[in-house]
Amino acid sequence: MNEKLLQYLWNFKVFTSFNFTDTDGNPVEIIDFGKWNTDSGPDFLMAKIKIKNIILAGNIELHVKSSDWIFHQHSKDPAYQNIILHVVFQNDIDIKEFIEQNIPTLELKDNIDKNIFQKYENLLKESQFIPCEKIFSTKKIPITFHEENLLKKLEEKSLEIESDLLRSKNNYEAVLFHHLAYSFGLKVNAFIFKQIAESINFNTIIKIQQNKTQLEALFFGISGWLEKPQDEQIQLWKREFDFIKAKYNLPDIKIYPKFLRLRPPNFPTIRLSQFADLYFQHQNLFSKIISAQNANELVEIFKDIKASEYWDNHFNFGKISPVNQPKILTKDFIELVILNTILPIKYTYHKHQNENINDEILTFYWEIQAEKNSVINEWKNLGLKIKNSMESQSLIYHFKNYCEAKNCLNCGIGFKILKES
Repeated sequence: MNEKLLQYLWNFKVFTSFNFTDTDGNPVEIIDFGKWNTDSGPDFLMAKIKIKNIILAGNIELHVKSSDWIFHQHSKDPAYQNIILHVVFQNDIDIKEFIEQNIPTLELKDNIDKNIFQKYENLLKESQFIPCEKIFSTKKIPITFHEENLLKKLEEKSLEIESDLLRSKNNYEAVLFHHLAYSFGLKVNAFIFKQIAESINFNTIIKIQQNKTQLEALFFGISGWLEKPQDEQIQLWKREFDFIKAKYNLPDIKIYPKFLRLRPPNFPTIRLSQFADLYFQHQNLFSKIISAQNANELVEIFKDIKASEYWDNHFNFGKISPVNQPKILTKDFIELVILNTILPIKYTYHKHQNENINDEILTFYWEIQAEKNSVINEWKNLGLKIKNSMESQSLIYHFKNYCEAKNCLNCGIGFKILKES
């Protein structure tokens, strides 16, 4: 038994009997179990109990042992002054101040099914994928949390976007630019690409975005790749970068993207060139994204984006590749950018103005196919049919926030397993 599990059982009322008595043998009726408090202070707030024909309203504190009240030094904390009930798994000592103030102590060890402890331990044991995978693969456990998970994920992302908006004086176009750079960097270069984007005043992008060569030169120059020109094209980018740097008084910053562990199509050279093409082709990008009515309209924005011709037979500077073909954005990459950047931006922009935004955004996710990655493959191996990106996004979120963290007590699947007799 641990305190977290005890709080869980109290919150969800998972007991073999509700005929509670305090440690003096007085019947205790729980009129309201209270609101679970996950911040500092008593564990359950605004509770209500009846004892000795008197109704008491206030807070409830839970401990594995009653002596934990002393070890945690709650007596000295004013936040614990309105305690009406001390709930413990085991009453190992009597607390003097509770006796003096007539605060009852409720011992629960005889009201809890002992099988729950073994189930909980089994959930926390090492597993190949998720803690409950052996049970999950043998029992039909309905998955009903997709919409809830996705909206939680969107809200978390929205808070991050709002924080960036605060720093950029509510400039949505600049924040879109920063977050798109993050997406184009993929896992290896995400933060580095965002640093590059944030090092550039977005007004500079607006002024030069009719010139794709200058956009590329700006990105490549900040990346430190133009110091030693190896061919005519690199010399051109170097001249343009020097011109832009002098004209717009750019700081002398170098932020070096990584090539390690990347397949050539994902090299930062290719992705930054494609990123430059996106802003070259769509000089009113933010308004197009906000006005898009469905997923197909969003895909249309990205479908013709490609790296400049130099990269048809290059993956890195000055090294000709035997593969000669345009470096276009793949459908999978486009959908990844839409899911992880475009839709959270749309959600954030509309959430305070459009009361139907939740349903509208969910529709976009329904229209996009499920992602393809190792986490989704593992869920499929457990027998799940994953039909669209709403479900795949939900399951990725669920894995990271519940399964990987072994947060089974707050998981709908874990709740069902623990509550089963």
